[in-house]
Amino acid sequence: MDTTHRTDQQRSADQRRRELLEAADRVVLRDGPQASMNAIAAEAGITKPILYRHFGDKGGLYRALAKRHTDALLAALRTALDAPADRRRRVEATLDTYLAAIEARPQVYRFLMHPSDDTGHQPEQGFDIGRHSAPVLRRMGEELAQVIAERVDLGPSSEVLARVWGHGIVGMMHAAGDWWLGERPCTRAELVRGLADLLWGRLEQVDDRAGGAGF
Repeated sequence: MDTTHRTDQQRSADQRRRELLEAADRVVLRDGPQASMNAIAAEAGITKPILYRHFGDKGGLYRALAKRHTDALLAALRTALDAPADRRRRVEATLDTYLAAIEARPQVYRFLMHPSDDTGHQPEQGFDIGRHSAPVLRRMGEELAQVIAERVDLGPSSEVLARVWGHGIVGMMHAAGDWWLGERPCTRAELVRGLADLLWGRLEQVDDRAGGAGF
């Protein structure tokens, strides 16, 4: 009975946490980097202390939102890499998946990656992402490095080189996508082709790892 009761309590807590994150998402979609704990609590129909109880502090809520969106993005990137197409098309599809994600939800992207917007207003203290965005990019780099190491034969230094490639590609996507989202100097398709051209010279030459899924 005690075990069943604890399980039910955990399910209820997990469900409530998901509901609060969905409320936070709605506020972020509306307010972007200006999203505040007060606004999120109001959207969820609770008081701010209850919000703190679930996430510890503002940084805890940020990390939960970052994980939620990073999980979804990484799943989409893996789907693009697993598409039944030749390597060049999969590379382009992966780049396009990332750019399409930040284009579809620019306010979420700005909340996760920018501490303030162009108005010069600073977000509520605790949502300054300088100390939070780096782990998001680091996680993406490590995840991509693992995929590369599993699928591509890079020779004797394969593990280290896979990490170089993983973090380098993520850094390129982030910097280019950030610039493109702000200025829109070209179409998304043009940016994808340009980035793929930059990567393609070395990617075209390497062999797939024997027994791997292929890259």
